[in-house]
Amino acid sequence: MTTLRTLPATLLCLSLLTWTAAQAQTISKPDYKAGKTRISETYKADKMACVSQAGNARDVCEEEAKGKEKIARAELEYSYSGKAIDRNKVHVVKAKADYEVAKEKCDDQAGNAKNLCVQEAKAAEQKALADAKMGKEIGEAKKDAAADKVDADHKVAIEKCEALSGDAKASCVAAAKAKFGKK
Repeated sequence: MTTLRTLPATLLCLSLLTWTAAQAQTISKPDYKAGKTRISETYKADKMACVSQAGNARDVCEEEAKGKEKIARAELEYSYSGKAIDRNKVHVVKAKADYEVAKEKCDDQAGNAKNLCVQEAKAAEQKALADAKMGKEIGEAKKDAAADKVDADHKVAIEKCEALSGDAKASCVAAAKAKFGKK
């Protein structure tokens, strides 16, 4: 029963991720505030749905509700800011929420099976966090590469100016500096 309930939650999270990633513009402040309200209401409803369950099933349900809320809030924040750092936070929050749910599901087991389950959950979290970090590092590498390209283009432009003399050279150098944001 729990796995059937988690499927819609997983699909919702995936659809929100693709929706957020597909968005080219940020959302407005009123939409942001309305989104926060919707997320809070959804969380309360999801948590109330857990009341009818008992034992570890209830704990898993509540952990899924918390994770869904945290992911939705991170996605909303990214939709509002559009910043790469917030996009990365979505991946980190998702990894941590998935880990908490998986760890809670391990409580149904005992002994070595439980230990193995927790280790597998932790490994999955570490892999997801590594992927998030790699995405962040790729973004930084792209930024560095773009800066290197600008520097190279600037050097070429200055070199072209060297063939000139007098005011033409000074004007060419000033234009190259302005074009490439150099002082």
